[in-house]
Amino acid sequence: MKNSASMAAIAIILAIGLPTAAIAQDTQEEPKAERAEPENVIVVTARKRKEDILKTPVTMTAMTADQIEKRSIVSIADVAANTPGFNVNNNSSGRADRTIQGVIIRGFTPSTVVATTTSTFIDGVPVSSPSALNSVGAAERIEVLRGPQSAYFGRNTFAGAINVVNKVPTGEWGGSVTTMVGTRSNYRLRADLEGPIAGEALTFRATFDRFGKDGSWVAKDGGTLGDQKSTSGSLLIAAKPASWLRAKVYASYSKDEDGVSASTRISAVDIRDPAGNIVYKGQSNCTLNGFDGAGAPVKNPFICGTLPPPADQLSTSRVTDSFVKKFLSSPQGRVLDPSQGVQGYGMVRRYFHLHGTVDVDLMPDVTATVLAGYNNESWSQFSDLDSFDSTAVPNPFGGPGSRSYFDFPYLSERISKDYSVEGRLSYDSGKFRGVAGASLLDGRNRGSIGGGNGALGTTVFANGGGTDRAKTLGFFFGATYDLTRALSVSLEGRYQIDHTYAYNPRPGAPVPSGLGTLLVDSTYRNFLPRVIVNYDVTPNTMVYASVAKGVNPGAFSTGLITATPEVRALALAAGVTLRVAPEKVTNYEVGIKGRAFDNTLTYSLAGYYAPWRDQINSIVVVVGGAGAFFYGSANTGSVDLYGVEAQTSWRASDLVTFELGGAVNLSHINAFTNRSLTTLSGITDFTGKEQPNSSKYSAVGAIQLGGDVRGVNDAKWFGRLDWNYKAGVWTDQANIVRTPDRHVFNVRAGISRGIVSVEAFVTNLLNDKKYVSVYDNFMFTPMFEYTGNYSALLVGMPELRAGGLQVKVKL
Repeated sequence: MKNSASMAAIAIILAIGLPTAAIAQDTQEEPKAERAEPENVIVVTARKRKEDILKTPVTMTAMTADQIEKRSIVSIADVAANTPGFNVNNNSSGRADRTIQGVIIRGFTPSTVVATTTSTFIDGVPVSSPSALNSVGAAERIEVLRGPQSAYFGRNTFAGAINVVNKVPTGEWGGSVTTMVGTRSNYRLRADLEGPIAGEALTFRATFDRFGKDGSWVAKDGGTLGDQKSTSGSLLIAAKPASWLRAKVYASYSKDEDGVSASTRISAVDIRDPAGNIVYKGQSNCTLNGFDGAGAPVKNPFICGTLPPPADQLSTSRVTDSFVKKFLSSPQGRVLDPSQGVQGYGMVRRYFHLHGTVDVDLMPDVTATVLAGYNNESWSQFSDLDSFDSTAVPNPFGGPGSRSYFDFPYLSERISKDYSVEGRLSYDSGKFRGVAGASLLDGRNRGSIGGGNGALGTTVFANGGGTDRAKTLGFFFGATYDLTRALSVSLEGRYQIDHTYAYNPRPGAPVPSGLGTLLVDSTYRNFLPRVIVNYDVTPNTMVYASVAKGVNPGAFSTGLITATPEVRALALAAGVTLRVAPEKVTNYEVGIKGRAFDNTLTYSLAGYYAPWRDQINSIVVVVGGAGAFFYGSANTGSVDLYGVEAQTSWRASDLVTFELGGAVNLSHINAFTNRSLTTLSGITDFTGKEQPNSSKYSAVGAIQLGGDVRGVNDAKWFGRLDWNYKAGVWTDQANIVRTPDRHVFNVRAGISRGIVSVEAFVTNLLNDKKYVSVYDNFMFTPMFEYTGNYSALLVGMPELRAGGLQVKVKL
């Protein structure tokens, strides 16, 4: 019944665009002098030039500075919650936290969370991780572009792009200080200051943000799960020394320090101590006809249907004893110096971003632009992979340097660095608008992993990997010509050369930076066009159609090179390939957007069809019976994705504004192979299945009230209720089990007078406890008897209801 109600709500939302379009077409055009001019026009830069969002023939959403503040958006997870058709998967290496946040738009689920089909930008400059959003202190807007954006944004914009645009500081002094306190030790201190360095010719903005909170969930040992703390700062300097010259330099730094993640395993099997007592309860409700490692039929207990709540209280190891300290203090196999890494269970991340832009008006209609950027991100995460209280389970591998009881702590570290540069010429005059340029993006990353139930820091150390490098050179163009006053045609494209490399790790402890010995490399060349036709049905209504191609760079399964012959044979039999070709998509799209009711209502409605070919999929191979795994990839998939997306905003009066948005994102798997899923489920033909980790239905809604406080000068009030809905997601392509639907309500109200505003808020008002992410996983035991097939699901737990009070003083 609940799912039927959710589908009905989305159907109503998607239908809103149709009658409004009809109204717009039936309305007689008023003389220009009498027609109401649009208010609060949102200007975006989806095509490397400033355009009204409702005149831009690209399917996208944009959140303004006011919306960002009213919805309290500070992270990529907040953006996803407030955007239909947008999911974030934060599950990786046995935890679900802020370490890695995989962005999924329209069901384009990447093969792993470290892969990506959607890239993030700040002021059009690429950043290496969505985590950079946390450090943007004063965003003018956040743009979410859907569909391939390769023509303008290049690599890894296969499914879309996210662009955060900074506010440009003015020549007047201003700023604000914001303090917030809330439940569960929730606090925030934000400050920003802007003003002139040399009048309007040289201005600056500096921001500082400190945030912290205790986790929502209490573990069996009495500690909280999901503790977070972040500190960030930024500086933007804008120069306008002449009317024809503009330049900006932006730098930001952030540090995240989190505790044990709010995640747990839903087990399909009972875990028992030697006396036969259950120490972790299995929740299997079905039996799958799978296969064992030798290919013989076997019955696999599993969980089918909608994933139930955890049967056990959340539990994890977090004691930083002498074994953990010895392991974390060892530099062997590490890519980070131990002093820069995590010091116990949890995560630490450091992120530095720098970019600059220069715009020069060469002629009244010609502008030259140069952008350059640099990113440096490192994170270190230490977690308990078994995820249950295992102190009653003896360690058969115990001895000097190891615990007497079974435990499986695990370290993951990663360093990512990249630089980019772009130069372009833009022309805008009369019926013709165009841009042409070139760009280079050179990124490299390396990581290390290690841990287990052996002698930590004595015989068990981290294992540092080699460097992966991807260098992309692109030459792009875009040209729009107005055939008539109402009809325009745009031809856009990029010729892209991707050169990918994989290197052996260099000797030393920690593993030193540098490229090392080249193992394998590949070069791929692709032309990525986009054609758009848009037509103004009326001055307030535009329809458009487009076709675009996108490509995601290829990858390597470098483990094949160094694997033993036995392991290599297992991996090749599972379908792993050394060189993995790029995956490709062709996106067909039609849409309508515009204004109605004297510009008080805005709307957009779009439909798309996107065949995804040569899909890259991750393949996990179990090696032996000691909990060892081989990870590789291959082009094993072909998927058709299609759907409808809509949004509308109606300012019904000076007092009331309504916002609605919805998406139906459908998928149909044509071809897919994955030995791990086949041995678990027995399924060999995945035809007709749906993409995992993506909500089929999603919607947002809001009601905002506000106005002047009667009888009080310079005083205003507002109240806002937000509803965010995400349908449950499949855990994998077998479509055996899915998470429950989530309905989250947030409420916020405040009053302001003069320079002071006070707001009260409650997030997750109805305390929805449904999972926010899910991933296939294993239950770890001393003899690893449950790692031959998937035996558990790793789930991310949500933020529970929280309330607080915020005070803001404008300077």
